[in-house]
Amino acid sequence: MFSDKRFHQYSLRNVPKDVLSGLIVGVIAIPLGMAFAIASGVKPEYGIYTTIVAGILISLFGGSKYQIGGPTGAFIPILFGIVMTYGYENLLIAGFLAGVMLVLMGIFKLGSLIKFIPRPVTIGFTTGIAITIFTGQIASFLGLTGIKKHEEFIQNLNEIIINMDTINLFSILTAVICLATIIVTPKIAPKVPGPLIGLVVSTLIATLLYPNHIATIGTAYGQIPSSLPQLQIPDLSVEMIITLLKPAFIIAMLGGIESLLSAVVADGITNSKHNSNKELIGQGIANMVTPLFGGIPATGAIARTATNIKSGAISPLSGIIHGVVVLLVLMFFAPFASYIPLASMAPVLMVVAWNMSERKVFAHILKTKSTDSLVLVVTFLLTVFVNLTTAVEVGLVLAAILFTKRMSDVMKTSKALPNLQHKHEKVETQMVTDSHDCPQVSIYNVEGPLFFGAAQTFESSIMNTINYRPKILLLRMSRVPFMDTTGEAYLTSIVSHFSKSGIVIISGINEQPKNVMIKTGLYDVIGQDHFFEHTGDAIQFALSQLDRNKCLGCKHFAFKECKKLSAQGEMVSSNTKLTATY
Repeated sequence: MFSDKRFHQYSLRNVPKDVLSGLIVGVIAIPLGMAFAIASGVKPEYGIYTTIVAGILISLFGGSKYQIGGPTGAFIPILFGIVMTYGYENLLIAGFLAGVMLVLMGIFKLGSLIKFIPRPVTIGFTTGIAITIFTGQIASFLGLTGIKKHEEFIQNLNEIIINMDTINLFSILTAVICLATIIVTPKIAPKVPGPLIGLVVSTLIATLLYPNHIATIGTAYGQIPSSLPQLQIPDLSVEMIITLLKPAFIIAMLGGIESLLSAVVADGITNSKHNSNKELIGQGIANMVTPLFGGIPATGAIARTATNIKSGAISPLSGIIHGVVVLLVLMFFAPFASYIPLASMAPVLMVVAWNMSERKVFAHILKTKSTDSLVLVVTFLLTVFVNLTTAVEVGLVLAAILFTKRMSDVMKTSKALPNLQHKHEKVETQMVTDSHDCPQVSIYNVEGPLFFGAAQTFESSIMNTINYRPKILLLRMSRVPFMDTTGEAYLTSIVSHFSKSGIVIISGINEQPKNVMIKTGLYDVIGQDHFFEHTGDAIQFALSQLDRNKCLGCKHFAFKECKKLSAQGEMVSSNTKLTATY
């Protein structure tokens, strides 16, 4: 383990810091693990098992020094939907398959692709998940009974309204005490875990003052075992694997996104650098092993990772110790967990939802009133009212379409001529007028990526503005950073059209578009001698190809050479008249 680069320059002097941070994060992780499991529709001990097994394995095999892994709030809607549709046993299989996918993603070095997911999409579904988690705890906060759980947000809200007459004042009192403790504790003792203190205080008050008046973990789920369950290999079949591939893929994608976002946050705090592909492999291994112990899918936890760093963590050893701490607590204190009221768990998750809601970033993007705002709102609404899968799919497609539209708007193709008043005779678009435009040479400034979203506009801009057929078409392409095969096809069409009676020359071509043209053969069709690095050289070549007879008497004077060419024409004309006289 200590040959790992993450332990570079590690010494025994660092161990106490890792032990302390691991202890603090382990204590924080216990109530969160149980709360996330309950909200996901499974028994609270499954969240504890996940915290132990996944927490240790992610720290052992991951790519970040500081990552703390375990069950997270982001997974709640996904896992709850899978449990409702396929059952707990099949959730374990889906988690295992997701682990396999994550390992493969890491092996094939797909970790860097996560960064291409637009921020409005991640903020949209994160805020949507936060709303779902928060509203999902209202029933427990109020102590409502007879609640039937559904996958749909509206149906769950309807259940709360229908059963509002079953409000339990003892539950509300317990929840308020827990919530107040969670909020006040960090202000009094910043290093003390508020959720744990909130659970302890509210549980003691409820147990001593009004026992048997509210639902507890024990009454709802039975007593929590004091040890890890025996290792069990899932019963896999081809049919079941095919059925669970989609939910497994969703778990893998969300797990990958969440983990790498957490690792990036850790990098920002510590000025370090994680290995994204190794992190995916570590997450994959953890999610393959955790279901064998009955645990639910896990990922990197941003809040716990940040706490780990702020508590003085030096290496992944802190994450390993955090898992061991939870295991020890499970072994010695599990029976006491059955006394925790469900009303006490609700504020824990509500605070998690509030903290993960990204409300400030959400409002900031919304204020821009841009296409990003549209992507944000659509992703958010679909996450809340439909499901996360649809939200991410639609969000990504919409973002891609709008990005394509923006890039096509960036593409500009405009006619240009040298500014003869400029010291360097800079080629500018505003120089072209009806009385100042060379009849034989057409110069176009082409700016922006020449791809499928803009290629047709590029072609029509040239073809529609030329009502005559010039002898030379000069395309200035130094500001075309990229060209795809669609752009190449439209450029080929232009070359084919003008090559019948004239010449196409290109200046300032960049390496990527040039390589595309070489591969498709268009480079050879145009001719190597028709490509120029500088526009000045291209113009000189164009002027050498002019039909001088058409220059005679021309008054456009588009180029500095035009006056001389036109004057020569007038001299020839005068000489002809004199000769005719004599």
